[in-house]
Amino acid sequence: MTFLFIFAGLVVFLLSLLVWALRGPRRNAQKQPDSLSLDDLSRRHIIFLPQIRQILAPQDFSFLASRGSPKLAHRVRKERRGIALAYLAAVQADFRKLLKLARLVTLLSPEVVAVQEFERLRLSCEFSLRYQWVRARLILGPTPLSQLDGLTCIVSGLAVRLESAITELGERAALASELASSPHGHGVNLE
Repeated sequence: MTFLFIFAGLVVFLLSLLVWALRGPRRNAQKQPDSLSLDDLSRRHIIFLPQIRQILAPQDFSFLASRGSPKLAHRVRKERRGIALAYLAAVQADFRKLLKLARLVTLLSPEVVAVQEFERLRLSCEFSLRYQWVRARLILGPTPLSQLDGLTCIVSGLAVRLESAITELGERAALASELASSPHGHGVNLE
């Protein structure tokens, strides 16, 4: 009899674990869609930058330390550092998505030269080095606000360049479509 209760409890536990595991990914997928929308990528990290600056400001920590206990100040500093690290990871994810989009634009652009490919590689290396530097500084203690600003500027600059490249590709496609659809070229000399 006891064996039957243990077996039934184990079955119920495993079934509930299975249901929980099957439901988990759907909820997480709805929270953060993996889209390549340029508008979202170019603005997402910038929207939260002022709040990240505020939580890393030394004045904020000194005020908290003077008004509260040192234990509270330490806990808040640790939590805020975790928030800043999560923000930093989101900036890195945005950069990776922008690089993926840049590769797609490169495939669509007929006159991509080696210099542009080298520029993308250089930018990727620079971002990676700066990212690791800012992350290490955040983990070790001092708050690197200027380095964090530089990192977000790299991502924003890449987003702006991609937006202009996509706009240029769109204009070329529209012109090519217009020329191809007209039977006589509408006075355009194609030679």
